[in-house]
Amino acid sequence: MSETWWRGAAIYQVYLRSFADGNGDGIGDLAGLRARLPYLSDLGVGAIWLNPWYPSPMADGGYDVADYRDIEPSFGTLAEAEEFIAEAHALGIKTITDIVPNHGSDQQKWFLQALEAGPGSAERERFHFRAGRGENGELPPNDWKSIFGGPAWTRIADGEWYLHLFAPEQPDFNWDNPEVVEEFHDVLRFWFDRGVDGIRIDSAALLVKDMDSLGGEEAYTDLDGVHEIYRGWRRVAEEYDDRILIGEVWLPDQERFAQYLRPDEMHTAFNFDFLACSWDAAALRDSIDLTLATHIPLGAPPTWVLSNHDVTRPVTKYGRADTSFSHADRKHGMPSDPVLGERRARAAALLAMALPGGLYVYQGEELGLPEVEDIADELRQDPIWIRSGRTDHGRDGCRVPLPWSGDEPPFGFGAGPTWLPQPLEWKALTAEAQAANPTSMFTLYRAGLHLRRELLGDGTLTWLDAQDGVLAFRRESGLVCVVNLGQEPASLPEHESVLLASGPLEGNLLPSDTAVWLRTA
Repeated sequence: MSETWWRGAAIYQVYLRSFADGNGDGIGDLAGLRARLPYLSDLGVGAIWLNPWYPSPMADGGYDVADYRDIEPSFGTLAEAEEFIAEAHALGIKTITDIVPNHGSDQQKWFLQALEAGPGSAERERFHFRAGRGENGELPPNDWKSIFGGPAWTRIADGEWYLHLFAPEQPDFNWDNPEVVEEFHDVLRFWFDRGVDGIRIDSAALLVKDMDSLGGEEAYTDLDGVHEIYRGWRRVAEEYDDRILIGEVWLPDQERFAQYLRPDEMHTAFNFDFLACSWDAAALRDSIDLTLATHIPLGAPPTWVLSNHDVTRPVTKYGRADTSFSHADRKHGMPSDPVLGERRARAAALLAMALPGGLYVYQGEELGLPEVEDIADELRQDPIWIRSGRTDHGRDGCRVPLPWSGDEPPFGFGAGPTWLPQPLEWKALTAEAQAANPTSMFTLYRAGLHLRRELLGDGTLTWLDAQDGVLAFRRESGLVCVVNLGQEPASLPEHESVLLASGPLEGNLLPSDTAVWLRTA
């Protein structure tokens, strides 16, 4: 791959616990991933992004990191991770790892030292420890709320409180402390030295806090000081050849978002505006135009994302009456038409693949897996479920282990019961069953990703005239993508041949909720 591989790459997200189990304990691991590398190569991806694979008590699915320089034992060993990176490279596949800089685990060495050292110590200055309010310090330092629900402060035995924007098991680091800054520079170098090609930065906009603010999210979201942190990270990345930084930046203000993409900060960032957009031609075109207008002047490639480990799976989302997505309301239990949802998800996949820039595919998206919404309450593991008072069912439904083969669970995932239960009806959605089906979601993704590598990727687009409810654009290669989001069939533009369609065409008409790639002169 070229030095700018990341500008147009198709990147496959691996949620390791749920990808493939190599040792039969019901939990995905590096052995399972390494065994499935030929599957990913055949699918046509250029890079793999792994969610945190570090030692962790798993209070939040591994985003509570106990040691940033090792591998979670249930996943394997550091030596296995290095072997995986080398094996992926041999197949032409890059590796992107997840770094969690906002918070660590309450079992991390630094935090245990802070608890032991006591108030006013240098060890506690690595975090946000404060005295409480009230006559005896019985009230938290302020009224900030956790993103997962409940208060953002927990009191310890000596009376002080510590800040955690997420779960209590995830204490926030104090990024005003130079020790924290240097620690993460060293962590970046540790993984770059082992051949990692990119770093995905979790909760990237949250690191800097205004501790004097009594406000809500504005007290810790997207404060100006965060940009100096990432300028430092960029300098570390540039000590190496061809290494990149990717931000998880959820911001409604695209101008503020663009600041993270300046030439001396991140190389690229996730495009959540597109992911959250409803299935509506005008809304999607506005989102695409806004994204291009934000990125192109900065020389940064856009990214296109339909799903990830935190959001409702597309075939369920697109089958609902309300096709938008919001963390505030996951619409759990809202009726979803599976046939309509799959048809739209197939069309959305070809739309996302055809757009200029990078593409992210979340594991199972290529199989058309639905959101699993009937997990028994006692089996739910997402901390959002408990901290919301059991009102928000959380993210477990998109994290159910993948079905690989066979007619009953664990569907080739491993030897034993999976850590979250798989639905019986997934036997029709296994990778094995779909690979042999020329009209399956997997076959569509594989064909699309291989054509994308040849004809698409980085660049620009030119919008074409189209009737209401239809999106049509041309790419530099001459490929034309047409997506019909309207109610009636739409006429296709002049073309030499059909390269790929998300569903059957009706002569020279494109049916509703269908996308097509055309070869033109």
